[in-house]
Amino acid sequence: MAKSYHQLVDEARSGVTCTEPEQLKARLDAGEEIVLIDVREPSEWRGGTLPGAHPVPRGVLEGQVDARIPRTATIVLYCAAGARSALAAKSLKEMGFARVEHLEGGFSGWAGAGGAVEPPR
Repeated sequence: MAKSYHQLVDEARSGVTCTEPEQLKARLDAGEEIVLIDVREPSEWRGGTLPGAHPVPRGVLEGQVDARIPRTATIVLYCAAGARSALAAKSLKEMGFARVEHLEGGFSGWAGAGGAVEPPR
């Protein structure tokens, strides 16, 4: 049976850990080692990124991450609002990355919660 985009996103969210901006900030402040990946498109990066995030557009994510990041790393993905990052997190889990999360609310949620934003690299 065919699924809509929203059904795919809901399914992805139910299968991955969703992290709220406040939780992520607390973990980063505590020094937890987290690989942040911004899956937005390059045109979206102009508004800033989370500090230390790796910009990897969703369309090339799997190929870029496969050889660069250990399967044991804690990875938090984010996009603009949380849909693309949920789909991306599901994909990385299917590739064997065990500790993958997505940022609920994405960059908008992070910035809206007062999270630090740095200019794009």
